[in-house]
Formats: sequence, structure tokens, C-alpha cells
Amino acid sequence: MYELTLVNGLILVGAGIAAGFINTIAGGGSMLTLPALMLMGMPADIANATNRVGVVMQSVAGLQGFHKHKRLDTSAMMAIVLPTLLGAAAGAILASWLPADILKPVLLGTMIVMALVMVIKPSALSPKEGTQSLSFSEKPSAWLGLFFAGAYGGFLQAGVGFMLLAAIAGGLRYDLVRANALKVFCTFAFSLVALGIFIYNDLVLWIPGLILALGSMIGARLSVNFTVKASMRTLEWILFAMIVLVCVAALFN
Repeated sequence: MYELTLVNGLILVGAGIAAGFINTIAGGGSMLTLPALMLMGMPADIANATNRVGVVMQSVAGLQGFHKHKRLDTSAMMAIVLPTLLGAAAGAILASWLPADILKPVLLGTMIVMALVMVIKPSALSPKEGTQSLSFSEKPSAWLGLFFAGAYGGFLQAGVGFMLLAAIAGGLRYDLVRANALKVFCTFAFSLVALGIFIYNDLVLWIPGLILALGSMIGARLSVNFTVKASMRTLEWILFAMIVLVCVAALFN
């Protein structure tokens, strides 16, 4: 059984702030929050479920921030989230059939490819600010890109934020700020569905989940304020650094 002490609570708030910042600007924040929850004595499945409380609330805070700064393309939200949710359902079904030992190579291979693209041809994943975004009618293949990003998320949650950025920025040519805003919306949709399932199965511990959510929301708002002011080059380097860190974590996990 988990133990909630003042020190553990402070660790959760700190991990939440860091994760909320990282997830909103790139991805990979659960590398911090899951160990923090498990450090309290939670089993992995309970920690995974409880972590979604923070992810949902940081997504809400991030969406509010991006909308306030007029960087959230509300007209594209539903069109973009539909293929990702359909893909997530397909990926979840696929994950139930395939052996668990292939998950790590999938994550590692995907992250390595993205890191190489960021080095060799960064414009493929990071259009310049002000680039005209495309609709699905202009680039139908982008629908498949989002479907496969969703399938990846349903199949393997870790690193899904990077896949969504690749599909939204690389496929539909949104710059990294606007792509991050739409990515946060997709993450919210994913996580809300997952959280509902975890609640139904009574896997969520609400007190540590809400403490984590407090820190995550603070981190998300700080991240939005940073993201809208940072240069595209800075955002590219942060994205690249987080991809490399996820690769390293996957290698040594």
C-alpha cells in the first residue's frame, strides 16, 4: 500500500510541474511521474492509472493557455482527433494480441527514426512559423498519419506525444507551437477515455492523483507561456533532446 507523506507530496508536485512542462512542449513527462508514484509504494498498474489524472488536468491547463494566446486552431480540433481516436482503438486491440516483449523495440525504433529526422531534415517535422497549414482535403495522407499516431498511442502510450507532433507538424505542416496545442487536445481525448476505464476498474488513487495534477497544471501553464515566446530553433532543440532522453530511457529500462 502506498504511503503519502509530506515529502512524497512535495515530490509529486515537483514531478508534476516538470512533467506538465515537458509534456506540453514535447513529450516524455511520464518518465518522471510514474517513478514518483511508484516510489510511494504503488504497484505499476495503479501508478499508471493514477498518472492519468495529472495528464488529463495538465491537458486542460495547456489547452486554456494555448487558446488564450490564440495558438489553438479550434476549427481543426475535431477533424484531427477523430482519426487519432480510431487509431487508438485499433492499437489497443492490437496490443491485446501481440506479445509484450515487442513493445520496447517499437518505442526505441520509432524514437531513433524521429531523432535522425530532426538532425538530417528538421523542416520535415518542424515547419517555419507562419507556414500555411494544410487540410485533409489538401493532403489526404495526413489522415492516415494521424490514424497511425493514434494506433501507436493505443498500442504503446510511451512517446505518443512525439508521434502526434510528427503527424500534425510533419503531415499537416503546423508549426511546433500550433502543433503542440493540437497535440495537447489529442492527448486530452486519449487520456480522458483511458482515465474513465481506469476509474471503472477502481484503479485510481485520487489524493496522490490530484496532488500530481496540481503540479502538472502549473507546469503546463508555465510551458505554454514559454512555448509561445520561444524561437522555433529553441523548440526544435528541446524536442530533439526529449526524443534522445526517451531513447536512452528505453535502452536502460
